[in-house]
Amino acid sequence: MSGNDVAQYITCTLGDAEYGIDILSVREIKGWSETTALPHAPAWVRGVINLRGTIVPILDLRSRFGLGQTAATAMHVVVIIQTATRMAGLLVDSVSDIITVGAEEVRAVPEVGMSVPERLLSGLIPREGAMVSLVSLDNLLNLPDAELALAH
Repeated sequence: MSGNDVAQYITCTLGDAEYGIDILSVREIKGWSETTALPHAPAWVRGVINLRGTIVPILDLRSRFGLGQTAATAMHVVVIIQTATRMAGLLVDSVSDIITVGAEEVRAVPEVGMSVPERLLSGLIPREGAMVSLVSLDNLLNLPDAELALAH
């Protein structure tokens, strides 16, 4: 297997579920701190923080996936990610591991209708007794205007 067929993901937890975030997009991991709320933002946007002079929106990943609001505590962490177009922080319960995965191990997300949560995943990785859902960062951050309007 050549190096091009392998990807690394940071795994984080939301309750009992594990999610994978492409390690190449992760800039840093920091503890939870209160955010400044933005008016008219969707419920899953917790607000913004000032990260060394850059204003970064913080997204509640649990809420973004339709699993309810996170009751954030000092035990929660924020994964700061950078895509080609945006920087954001993802509020998660914890960061658990770094996994190296061959391209052949990633399974397609089953077609079960195209509601928002399905489009937010780019693949599934079967693991011992569990499944790691890969987060599609571009879909998570790049919302059509219609969806933003519906979220208000």
